[in-house]
Amino acid sequence: MPANPEQKLQCDVAIIGAGTAGLAAQSAAHSAGASTLLIDPYFAGTTCATVGCMPSKLLIAASHAAHAAQTTDQFGIHVPTVQIDGQAVLQRVRDERDRFARLTRESIAKLPDKVRVKARAAFTGANTLMLDDGRMVEARSIVIATGSAPFVPPPFEALDDRMLTNESIFDLEDLPKSLAVIGSGPIGLELAQAMARLGVAVTLFDRKDTLGNVRCAKVHDALQAIIAKDVELKLGVDIEPRRTDDGVSLSWSGASTGEDVFDYVLVATGRRPNLDSLDLTNAGIALDDDGVPEHDRGTMQCGESSIFLAGDVADNLPILHEASQDGAIAGRNAVAFPAVNSANRFVPFSLIFTSPPTAQIGESEEDGVITGTADFDDQGRARVEGVNQGSLTLYAAAPDGRLIGADLCCPAGEHLAHMLAWAVQQGQTATQLLEMPFYHPTIEEGLKTALRTICGATPLELPKDQDQGSPPGA
Repeated sequence: MPANPEQKLQCDVAIIGAGTAGLAAQSAAHSAGASTLLIDPYFAGTTCATVGCMPSKLLIAASHAAHAAQTTDQFGIHVPTVQIDGQAVLQRVRDERDRFARLTRESIAKLPDKVRVKARAAFTGANTLMLDDGRMVEARSIVIATGSAPFVPPPFEALDDRMLTNESIFDLEDLPKSLAVIGSGPIGLELAQAMARLGVAVTLFDRKDTLGNVRCAKVHDALQAIIAKDVELKLGVDIEPRRTDDGVSLSWSGASTGEDVFDYVLVATGRRPNLDSLDLTNAGIALDDDGVPEHDRGTMQCGESSIFLAGDVADNLPILHEASQDGAIAGRNAVAFPAVNSANRFVPFSLIFTSPPTAQIGESEEDGVITGTADFDDQGRARVEGVNQGSLTLYAAAPDGRLIGADLCCPAGEHLAHMLAWAVQQGQTATQLLEMPFYHPTIEEGLKTALRTICGATPLELPKDQDQGSPPGA
């Protein structure tokens, strides 16, 4: 039925945006007994399923298969020819992406019709919204979960169909012959390496001279050396793009100078919160210098108001598990308002799905912090598997060696990072981790060198069964 402009919708909690954070907020508010409205103009599925986590990992999985097939000689196994069918690679990416997105939409469709409101919302007051179909919404509390969108600097907008973002690259019919990637954050690094391993000539540009915001210089050097094996790096440069008849010409200057022509340019210069259409000036809340509502990370509340943020729009940590926790916190507090409660947040934890993975956990090196490092160039199991490269740094607090963070780029990095994130969140010490079983030979044994260094810098003794060293090659 068409919307009736005369109709006023009322609820306890209105959620604007049906992505990961919005869905979590709606679920939390409903579970707390509140009446809810979930407002979204598209209900297309989450960013993760449609243009983010899942399609990018599908492309990365294809690149792993190609790289494995191309590097079998070290095991005495010779594959005469590896042929990469770019159209088939991208078709599988789209097929599986569409499946993930469809399953997400089907889950959303199970919500009652009276909860789902397909419209665009804008504030007319602290507790009222105007929908673009003419209807009004009145709510006790409102959760903003409108997500984010790729930021494209103006010079690149003129490149038209030769300019790609993570929202368009997976719709290419075939792999390009050449690709320039602008930005060395997670999206830029992941897609640059994946495309290169699928046979695309990739050059990665960034104004900064560091990759992935890695904090530890040793880990960064390892990451840079690994990426440089597949991708040409142009760091510390400014770029000027120009559209040509059959591609894009890029000239750069700074740490290096040059000019080259590429089939496409992937712009991965970050994402900006989707706030422009919300008319936040009518909401009566304070905004920061970037126009993002000021809010408390523990409660997701904007000032003392009945408005809450959740997910990428909050511009804190644009990561799915953080968005989900944001939504749960915002949804519960929107129901409880004005008696909001501050939640214990996850330890900060981010992963970049390079090969090997890169991770950043918790705090980094500061005054009074103890560090321990481990290299994987000659680590036993890594060498057996032919993936012996990378580095890891642990950070611990004096005097007891309690782990507070880590930086790593190493084999099995996504699994080691989870172990370390859990240890940091639980307040475990290096000694306590060394008292755990380490099976031989495993990548996990690579942690022991860094843990022992931390133990050696504290007044605590090593566990008795750990002071004789590791088996050969550990």
